[in-house]
Amino acid sequence: MKSRIVPDTNVVIASRKSPSPLSPSREILDRWTKGEFDLLYSLDTMIEYVRKCRETGTSAEDTRALLTDFTTLGILVTVSSFHERVYPADPDDIAFLLCATNGDATHLITYDSDFEPVRDAFPFRICTPIDFLRELRKAKSY
Repeated sequence: MKSRIVPDTNVVIASRKSPSPLSPSREILDRWTKGEFDLLYSLDTMIEYVRKCRETGTSAEDTRALLTDFTTLGILVTVSSFHERVYPADPDDIAFLLCATNGDATHLITYDSDFEPVRDAFPFRICTPIDFLRELRKAKSY
């Protein structure tokens, strides 16, 4: 089964800002554009990506390129269920959790420790970019 991921804003921003070609976040988005897995987004996650791009000084051109990639290659999730048993401490993270839940994600990829207390409450895996890449590499080795 093909993985279905929701990347948290910190992963997306890190993929754009990292000077290293070996950045795990950059590798994830590169592998996604090559079709190795599906990337899910919702209108609320897109708003959060744009907000964080502005806050971190990401250029308008780079932000547009990111949005174009998401809307042409990603899968738009319509959030119709808003009720979960638990939520992360940071309200900005709720959009990513709802996108993952409503989109039947296999993974929510994040560097954010606010997800740690809710990590085991969902049917998808909440993990770091490195952990997700390990899974991808392991799956490819068979």
